[in-house]
Amino acid sequence: MTDPVQILWSPAGIPMPSLGSRALVDVHDGDTPNVRMPVRMLSVDTPETTADTAEKAAKVDAEFKQLAAWMREGIAPISDDLAEFLLPKIETGKAGSLQAGQGAKAAEFNTENIKKRLAEGRKPGKERGIFIRTADAPFDDRNRLLAYIAPNYSKKELADRPREKRPTFNLDLITQGWAATFVIYPSIPGELDLPLLLKAADKAVKDKKGIWKDSKTLLAYEYRALEKLHDVTKKKAEGTALEPGEAFSWRRRYCVDMRNRELHGPEDYFRVPPVYRLWLWPQDVSEAVGQLNLTPSSRLAAGGGTR
Repeated sequence: MTDPVQILWSPAGIPMPSLGSRALVDVHDGDTPNVRMPVRMLSVDTPETTADTAEKAAKVDAEFKQLAAWMREGIAPISDDLAEFLLPKIETGKAGSLQAGQGAKAAEFNTENIKKRLAEGRKPGKERGIFIRTADAPFDDRNRLLAYIAPNYSKKELADRPREKRPTFNLDLITQGWAATFVIYPSIPGELDLPLLLKAADKAVKDKKGIWKDSKTLLAYEYRALEKLHDVTKKKAEGTALEPGEAFSWRRRYCVDMRNRELHGPEDYFRVPPVYRLWLWPQDVSEAVGQLNLTPSSRLAAGGGTR
């Protein structure tokens, strides 16, 4: 009979996303199975592919056009300034289709780019391994690994290649215009990497590459927010009572202008050029203000930047 012990512990653990029946890759030894897992690439945001059929994209087209009408009627819980900024992008009746098309192209680029770069300088069938650097908090709220990924170079190769000649796959997406910068505190690129990211993003915007070619593009985080805003506004339009705080649950993150460390409210992010937006979750604002020496915008200080 096993002796009783005095150690009682209930670990919280992290349930990982379902990886399907092929999650197990192999077993290295008795206590080291290798498994597949999803990686959310840090500091970048590519167009969404949730509307993965023409029918689903057309449904989003119609929903966003209806949302635009609700904005015009003053039903949607959104500031007038942000509404005016977004309306030209969703009144076209093509916002969902545009997002889906861009998402497919971004995925195609990322697939081909990773394959090409892992094979670069290698014999056929001898592709490079992948270098992974995680964030300080390694998992997001969907339990995906948060990381920068790149080809794995030898020490000699690293010594011979400047940083800009061995970019991460994250940076490649930005450079080719298939992702917007999406830097979220505290997972901020280091002092050598952040300038590379912003320089590449600025050039992609100015050169109208990828998603920046169309002025009516909704950035992926805008698209996701508007999906939520549509659902909230639909309930209002139908006379359904909203839960406390639900009216503004579609937008939560604050936005910092990285050029001058000015802090903006959730509905004032559009006042900062896309390249220079740093995002803060509400629970991180107080800490970030001290850590980054942030200054509230005049609108936020006056209570006009959030509700």
